[in-house]
This record gives sequence, structure tokens and C-alpha cells, in this order.
Amino acid sequence: MGGNLRDGLNFLSKLTPRRVGNALNVLASYYRSRQTGRAEAWGLPMSISFEPTTSCNLRCPECPSGLRSFTRPTGMLGEELYKRTIDELHETLLYLIFYFQGEPYLHPQFLELVRYAADRNIYTATSTNAHYLTEANARKTVESGLDRLIISIDGTTQEVYQQYRVGGKLEKVIEGTRQIVRWKKELKSRTPHIVFQFLVVRPNEHQIAEVRQLARELGVDEVALKTAQIYDYEQGNDLIPTLDQYSRYAPQPDGTYRIKSGMDNHCWKMWHSCVITWDGLVVPCCFDKDAHHRLGDLQQQSFRELWQSPAYTNFRQTLLRSRSEIEMCKNCTEGTKVWAQFNE
Repeated sequence: MGGNLRDGLNFLSKLTPRRVGNALNVLASYYRSRQTGRAEAWGLPMSISFEPTTSCNLRCPECPSGLRSFTRPTGMLGEELYKRTIDELHETLLYLIFYFQGEPYLHPQFLELVRYAADRNIYTATSTNAHYLTEANARKTVESGLDRLIISIDGTTQEVYQQYRVGGKLEKVIEGTRQIVRWKKELKSRTPHIVFQFLVVRPNEHQIAEVRQLARELGVDEVALKTAQIYDYEQGNDLIPTLDQYSRYAPQPDGTYRIKSGMDNHCWKMWHSCVITWDGLVVPCCFDKDAHHRLGDLQQQSFRELWQSPAYTNFRQTLLRSRSEIEMCKNCTEGTKVWAQFNE
């Protein structure tokens, strides 16, 4: 059985009548809101992202963690806050993403937090730069019940890799991958589903075929090619690929660049998911990296209270009225046809 099929079946195994019913409610309210122009959100999110930490060991040029450019504080997710939220949502929650900003493996209890969700039959995923996948951590990762492990590998040679993953060592990424593959075999585990995520930028676009070959050699289940969000793109940027299908930006006759996607006045993410920062702030999505749009605080209120709060309703209503009013949405491809071209 192929890796993607196994992963799909594993995901389906997490479905329960309660989760399916909640998903149908969420979907119905989303389409009703688009149809009527009035924001209504039924049910609870199908997916949430929890941020283990904002700390990171690398200095990637388009990442606030790497640039050390946050205005919000750096810290580690508290166990009590996390468990209380999972306890509140686990009956309807289907998918838990264990990353936002930072490197998850820097959190000392990270894999224990994964196990807490896995024990409640929630599909769990994380993304790592793989520098901390030691033999011990690799074994604990497999034993934690983690369902999906995304490994960022943005080059197949050290020279190319380090141009984006500043301060990183490709040999550590490859060795960490080997350890995960080894322990899956040793423990006869079908999880985690291992994904090589390749952020396509100009310095590495010539290595797409090579990363696929490397994945096959190492026993990685999947390669995901991802386009880069560039903050300063208007006047061009050395990271914008020359391969048009992997660029979010289109060159203009005057030498400037524009975002390819349109600005449709809707966003599925605002109905089915959200992001929770390490200190309990709830923000709309992963584009709000510095938590400017704070729609609730789990230190002060329950998740159910904030999900149906006036602040959240007003934010959804703004999207339905005019998405262009929200600055972070201008560099996002959610809900557009162009986005489908960016994932392989």
C-alpha cells in the first residue's frame, strides 16, 4: 500500500459521528454566509494550529522567527492551557497542527503534548527543520503517535540549502530523516507519514528533481513543493522563482510584480480553523504571524465563547464585505484557483 493511501486511510480512521456532524455544520454555515453576506459560524473548528514556541535555531530570511522580528514575546506553550483546550474541543476536532512560528522540537514537552492529542484520536501533524531529530527524539516521535511529520528541506546540497535555511546543516536534516525512517521500521509503525517540504525559491528551483530522488532514496513518503510568501515583492526579489508555476507573483511590463491571485471576498479558513499562539491568543490564520488580529484570549475565556464572539463575527463579516480591507490577506492565495497550482 502506498504512503499517501495509508495516510488517507489513517486520517479517515479519525472520523466519528460527532466530528462528521460538526464538519457538516461548519461547511453549511460557510456557504450560507457566502450566499447571504451575513457571517454565521455553526459548530466548532475542524482544525486548529497550536504554537509550541516562537523560538528557532535558524535565521531564514522570510520568517519572523528567523529574523527575530516579532513584536510579541517569545515563549513556550503551557501544558495546562493546551490540555484544557484539547479537552474542550477533542470531540469535534479532527486535525491538530503543531506549529505556527518557531521550531517545535525546542519545546521540552513537545512530544508529550503530541501524545495527549493522539490518545484522543486526533490527527496530529508538525513541521520541523529536523535539526533535533536525534536517535532518541526520532524514536520518541514515532512512539508519540504523531501522524504527519513535515521536514523542511530547501536544497539538496549544503551550498544551496543554506541560502534560505541560514545557519542550518543539510547533513543534520538527512540524518534526522534516516532516524525517523529507521524507527518506523524498528517499531513497525505506519506513522508518521513523512513529507519533504521543498520551498521553491530562485536559488533552489533547479533542484526539484533532485529532492524527489533524495526522498525516494531515504524512504520519505511524499514531496510537497511549496511557493514562498515574499514580504517585499513589488520591486522584485532574489527569492522569486523564475519558474512561473512556483511563483505567487507575476512580473509586470514596468518591472514590478503583482500577486497572481484575486481578492475574493471569502475565506474558508475563517470558518473551519484558527491558530493559537503559545500564550493563548487566538488569531485568524497562519498569515497573522505577529498576532495583530487578536480575536480572543484562552487565558481569559473558553474557546466556545471566543469562537462565537462579536470580535470573530466582525472579522468574518469584514472578509465577506471586502477582503482587501485586511492587510495580511493581500499576500494570501486562500480560496483562489491559483493556489491549486502551488501544491504537488
